[in-house]
Amino acid sequence: MGVLILHSLPDRLDAGSPYPLGATFDGLGVNFAVYSANADAIELCLFDATGKRELKRLALPECTDEVWHGYLPDAGPGLLYGYRAHGRYEPENGHRFNPNKLLLDPYARKLHGQIKWTDALHGYKIGHPKEDLSFDKRDSAPAMPKAVVVDDHWDWSRDTKPNTPWSETVIYEAHVKGLTKLMELVPPNERGTYAGLGHPAVIAHLKRIGVTALELLPIHSFTQDRFLQEKGLKNYWGYNTLGFFAPEQAYMSSDSQDELRRAVHRLHKAGIEVILDVVYNHTCEGSEKGPTLSWRGLDNASYYRLVKDQPRYSINDTGTGNTLNLSKARVIQMVTDSLRYWATSFGIDGFRFDLGLTLGREEHGFDPGAAFFDVVRQDPVLGRLKLMAEPWDVGPGGYQLGNFPPGFAEWNDKYRDTVRQFWRGDAGQRADLAARLSGSGDLFDRRSRRPWASINLLSAHDGFTLADTVMYEERHNEANGEDNRDGHDNNHSRNWGHEGPTDDPAINDARGRVQRSMLTTLLASLGTPMLVAGDEFGRTQQGNNNAYCQDNAISWLDWDAAATPEGQTQIDFVARLTDLRRRYAVLRAPTFLYGQDTPGQGVNDIEWWDERGQQLSADDWQNPEGRALMMRRASRNAAGELDVVSLLLNGSPDPVTFHLPPPHATRIVLIDSAKPDQGEVEIEDAYEVSPQGAVLLTWTGAFEDQA
Repeated sequence: MGVLILHSLPDRLDAGSPYPLGATFDGLGVNFAVYSANADAIELCLFDATGKRELKRLALPECTDEVWHGYLPDAGPGLLYGYRAHGRYEPENGHRFNPNKLLLDPYARKLHGQIKWTDALHGYKIGHPKEDLSFDKRDSAPAMPKAVVVDDHWDWSRDTKPNTPWSETVIYEAHVKGLTKLMELVPPNERGTYAGLGHPAVIAHLKRIGVTALELLPIHSFTQDRFLQEKGLKNYWGYNTLGFFAPEQAYMSSDSQDELRRAVHRLHKAGIEVILDVVYNHTCEGSEKGPTLSWRGLDNASYYRLVKDQPRYSINDTGTGNTLNLSKARVIQMVTDSLRYWATSFGIDGFRFDLGLTLGREEHGFDPGAAFFDVVRQDPVLGRLKLMAEPWDVGPGGYQLGNFPPGFAEWNDKYRDTVRQFWRGDAGQRADLAARLSGSGDLFDRRSRRPWASINLLSAHDGFTLADTVMYEERHNEANGEDNRDGHDNNHSRNWGHEGPTDDPAINDARGRVQRSMLTTLLASLGTPMLVAGDEFGRTQQGNNNAYCQDNAISWLDWDAAATPEGQTQIDFVARLTDLRRRYAVLRAPTFLYGQDTPGQGVNDIEWWDERGQQLSADDWQNPEGRALMMRRASRNAAGELDVVSLLLNGSPDPVTFHLPPPHATRIVLIDSAKPDQGEVEIEDAYEVSPQGAVLLTWTGAFEDQA
């Protein structure tokens, strides 16, 4: 919708209301409200439909409880606007007000235009001897995107949220553009867009592999980094937020944000939840030497954490130059208002918090009782959603895996590293692997948390793909333009005899088997499994483990590779694993198991054995060369029958015959990573597991309880 034509612009605004924050259309006009505790005055700037010509500046006439507000009668959706904030320019005291800089509304729900990088976007003079203590008088408006007033009502009354229990959840992490950019079944104009997410071909694939939740990399509006553009690269991942309420425009196939709502509705109808990866730990404004785009110009001292005795400088616990100050009530309000907006206006089912540890930082460090966590957990909307955190940042005490409060799940990097190390043949991994297989109770079994709190992953957007984990031993990030210095240097990977692709059938056979063994481990572990888009068919990033700036075929899913026999074999294998996880509740037990309960005579809820069919002794657990492990889990199903499933893992380079422990019974091999085309077969008391092989088996029918 275009700008509502005003026959004449008023000379002043009406008083309006301090609530709600942002620009709110009420049918008769628009209320504007923006927070700043330290500004002396704030002006509303109105622009023409192109965003190039400033039509009027109107002072926000009232300030109530540190919220500046005013009301513009007869205005409506489509109106383009920004703010200018007046106040002290005293960087040495944390204040950086500069009314020459047009500021984006932190609550903007739609943006018009893109940032055009120029030195005028900075509040100080680039290159000046006083650096950021200098003052720049150039108008930044021509280089700034403008906020757009919207009327974003959407009728969700006919939508039914899947509300999948955590214990039944299988997450699929994907990028909006990368998921469908090369998918020929999606119409060309919808590839790489929100509309593509809801295409029947996408939904059919997700259903085929048993996914229950689609987790999207950031879709909040973000900036294209200046240094990347100067190198001819782009910010692909999107972890550089410009607007916490506005969907990224680059993923829209039309001018209507309803295409995202429509996609979410279609996914819900198919029983698939939608989770957003969100970045509230920092903003795109960078360090104290970064540009003045929004929060810095509105109230630098309130929105950001500053060095206590030297407030000129930003605290950089995030590694990106700045850290949002979640100790401030209004900053917490901004974040929770944003979360609630996405949940209610776009139907989002959950959130993954990038550098979630930062959100729990107080002056003394990380605190699981921090205000942000308390506010979210008690919120009647947010407290019912799926909430998960990345439990680290780069600040002091920046690793807190397992220490988040109840209600939050956490990305478990110890799971990823242990599984990778076991399957590449490292010594001394058996005990750690057992802890990860059983839900990482050593980390999460406190405060009545459940196994689902552990988000188990083999790979993520950051790092090697699953296929690259078995193809490369060194990172190959040359395309990033940093001389291969960026990215992790310890990937716990193994190339199995050749660095990169090869025609050697023995190497390719080993790589395929190890991938399937790792996937079997993942889907048979207690906790919440997360797959990364493309890992179900062997997607490669050519050894790039930091593809944040690769908006090209390095990052996009290659659906031609998925259609190959090898790709289809792995897709079918993943589908069988998720089906087994659904069929056997014991694979997704809702409580931690310690071998202390006996659901059937002689069978405990969890037990550990070696290849000889003997329970492991303390010495066996400590044996660094022990690479064979059998986990048996048992529980009563809904019908009162005993479900028993055993996972046989052979991390050695030789085949190993596992002798199965009592009681004697006919078993069924459910799946074998070395024989992906093999169906379910009956065996007796022994089974040979191939080198680097994983096998799931069960008993035929219920074991009779003789108690």
